[in-house]
Amino acid sequence: MDPNPSNFPILSYVMDRLSTVGSKSPVDDISDLESIQIDDGQPQLIKPHQSSSSSALLHQMPHLSDPKVIAAMTRAVSDVAQTRSVLHALGDRPDHEAVDAAKAKLAHIESALSKKLEDLVLSPRPSDVDRFQWRAHLAEREQECRDAAEKEKRDCKAILQLDELHASYEKLLKDAEDRLTKIYRSAEDGIVEEPPPVTDQVHEEVVGILQQASGTALDRINLSGRRLRCLPEAFGRITGLLHLDVSNNELQVIPDTISGLEKLQELNLSSNLLETLPDTIGLLQNLKVLNVSGNKLAALPDSICHCRSLVELDVSFNNLTYLPTNIGYELVNLQKLSMQLNKIRSLPTSVCELRSLRSLDAHFNELRGLPLAFGRLANLQSLNLASNFTDLTELPDTFGDLTNLKELDLSNNQIHALPDTFGRLDNLTKLNLDGNPLVLPPPDVVQQGVDAVKLFMAKRWLEILVEEERKSMLQVQEEAETGWLTRSTSWLTRSLSGVSGYLSPRSPRDPILDQQL
Repeated sequence: MDPNPSNFPILSYVMDRLSTVGSKSPVDDISDLESIQIDDGQPQLIKPHQSSSSSALLHQMPHLSDPKVIAAMTRAVSDVAQTRSVLHALGDRPDHEAVDAAKAKLAHIESALSKKLEDLVLSPRPSDVDRFQWRAHLAEREQECRDAAEKEKRDCKAILQLDELHASYEKLLKDAEDRLTKIYRSAEDGIVEEPPPVTDQVHEEVVGILQQASGTALDRINLSGRRLRCLPEAFGRITGLLHLDVSNNELQVIPDTISGLEKLQELNLSSNLLETLPDTIGLLQNLKVLNVSGNKLAALPDSICHCRSLVELDVSFNNLTYLPTNIGYELVNLQKLSMQLNKIRSLPTSVCELRSLRSLDAHFNELRGLPLAFGRLANLQSLNLASNFTDLTELPDTFGDLTNLKELDLSNNQIHALPDTFGRLDNLTKLNLDGNPLVLPPPDVVQQGVDAVKLFMAKRWLEILVEEERKSMLQVQEEAETGWLTRSTSWLTRSLSGVSGYLSPRSPRDPILDQQL
């Protein structure tokens, strides 16, 4: 678990010095807070192991005795120290047999779950149960099956994650040794980076928070802008926490233990280095506000749909290409969705079921259109679809059903014509159509502002309705006339046929007439 001195001599030396550099090194603080116990009793701090002195290395590399060099190296290997402290707490790497067994069990659980869900879908609906009640019952049963399977998976996932963590740690050691070698060479050239002045205080604050949480009902934590690289798993045991802000840090991973924050209502993870979110985030049933903007997320876990209390969700400034398929079916309380500056090409059909949604910001994406039923978002008041550029060329006809819409930004797209129903947006007061090759309405109308656009489109819609009514009346009239003529002709044909038969009754042919002269 500790770096091998023969393979990583500089790293081993720095790791041994971590607890002796200054009064309290930054990395010691991280190690401390990873090792804090807050379940019961008083918190205990576990110090990293101290190896024997490396006098031979000091003789070869005398700059290692320079406090500034050690401080720079300490900062450079903080990720190693954090990972090492986690591994000390979690234990040794599982053997190959245990890993294979965990993978096999996971596959078995998935197979069993698929079979249960299939049987559930195919189960017949009792005749005395309403169709909608039956669908709700099936959804509830499905969730129960998924939750039970997730509980079964936890131990297996823990084994696999521990194995992956150990594997990544080995690569981390090599990278750290390379960084330290570069720092030392820079020191030989007389260049040494100054350590950040606030780091010690920052990590002391984190340790103090965890110590405080062990004896009091802590409900709010703000660690924004503290340059944190690791969120201690111990945070997951602060069960009374309502608000957690760890924005503007350097976090790369959020621990699965975050699911322990059962009462959490607001979580701010914005402006970090997150590439994924833990699946366990779906267990935060009381979460109302979630901000994960400004990270490196390529996808959201499907489990995020289980956070059914969400009112605000901000996933902007990421690398998202799609949203979870069922997001609209389950986040029934969502009022604000911010997804700007991503690479999303289409919205799932379920978005149309977000009946509580009031604000949707999707500018700077790659949207090619909107779902046909988009007009169901009857409570939508603010919509920003700007800067989808060449991808967004038209809007669905149901757009006019957004009768509560007040603000609309469609700038910098390739829309040639607004939908005919646009004139029904009576409450629209702000409209931006710049940067579109609009033909309908014409540019001179657009320049006159939102009221002129609404009036023009409303008149056009009225003309369309009148024309459709006229065509409908003509069709009805033609059908009536054609039907009368057809009935008359049929009656006359039948009558003439009867008269003809009466006037010219058939009689036997006279054989004399057939004789040849």
